Amino acid sequence: MLKQEAGKMLADQIIPFWKNLRDDVYGGYYGYVGYDLAIDPKAEKGCILNSRILWFFSRCAKDLNRADCLEYAEHAYKFLQTHCIDKEHGGVYWSVDYKGEPLDDSKHTYAQAFAVYALAAYYEASGERTALDTACELFRLIEERCKDENGYLEAFDRQFRPASNEKLSENGVMAYRTMNTLLHVFEGCSELYRVSHLDEVGNAMREILDIYRYKVYDPKLHRQEVFFDADYNSLIDLHSYGHDIESSWLIDWGCGLLGDRELSESISEINSQLAQNIFETAYQDHSLVNECEKGKVDTTRIWWVQAEAVLGFVNQWQKHPDEIKYLKAAQDIFQFIQNVMTDKRSGSEWYWGVDANGRPDPNRPFVDPWKCPYHNGRMCLELIKRDPDASRV
Repeated sequence: MLKQEAGKMLADQIIPFWKNLRDDVYGGYYGYVGYDLAIDPKAEKGCILNSRILWFFSRCAKDLNRADCLEYAEHAYKFLQTHCIDKEHGGVYWSVDYKGEPLDDSKHTYAQAFAVYALAAYYEASGERTALDTACELFRLIEERCKDENGYLEAFDRQFRPASNEKLSENGVMAYRTMNTLLHVFEGCSELYRVSHLDEVGNAMREILDIYRYKVYDPKLHRQEVFFDADYNSLIDLHSYGHDIESSWLIDWGCGLLGDRELSESISEINSQLAQNIFETAYQDHSLVNECEKGKVDTTRIWWVQAEAVLGFVNQWQKHPDEIKYLKAAQDIFQFIQNVMTDKRSGSEWYWGVDANGRPDPNRPFVDPWKCPYHNGRMCLELIKRDPDASRV
């Protein structure tokens, strides 16, 4: 059921929706679609959004053998190379305007990581060597300019001078380091390592895994801490359910690429504890609630959290086939996505979020600098690849 339905969702809904946002006048993809499904052709174009679109179409082209998707990936690639990368100071901007001129020229480690992720995928799909070269350049820029002796830093101005981290800080704190940035640097490195097998990338992944298991993961609470000061002291009592279930499968995947059995077993145990805790704590009423701050649960059902929950529970079940409850949870949440998270209007996509009663938030758009085809598109691609129905015992 999951593989077949994921393929249908991808082919009938997600791919056509994002194809429709191609900007053939100024390049790239339109950056905003309101709740009313109206496209704003003059909205800012987030560089993270463009990278995620590039990754999505690249993976669809490669995994589904779709030449049409490769063409759309190329369109995103040309926009990234021409408009999103700073030719003078290096790195990827935060955003450009609808014409492709720098709008927010700040540099964030998170944005650099997603460009690496996307360029590596495009290289594999297209064979375009310049894409791999650019991915390697951005990886080295992260290692040289976006970290200190204790790990990765967050925000910089255009010339890579340290800046405040409003963009990746939330919940009333200003974070010096974040779990979220660390996770996605690891993700970008993993995709780059998968297609290049460069030792320097593998070494960076191992360093990140050490930070993950000794600084970010809390073995007493079986969760990741989220926001940190410079010395990895947690700044807030916050349990991000979506990030924990995402990490539980994504870090398993990346770590497995290194071919280190002892390391994989150690990391896999941590990730299983994350998934088990999320199952017991956040899986409610056929879906995953958002987060818990200082004991107060946010019951909003966020689009990307549901997508990652499906993958996280499938991954946990594939690691522990006797624990059929995880497969059933993944199937249950997928049905929730189909029945509740998906807008039934023709030509639409997933809602940003719904409340505890399944009502969508009309103030949230279908596309903005953060709402993208990366989480739900990846969910579908992974379900097709993993084929959990065929492996059922």
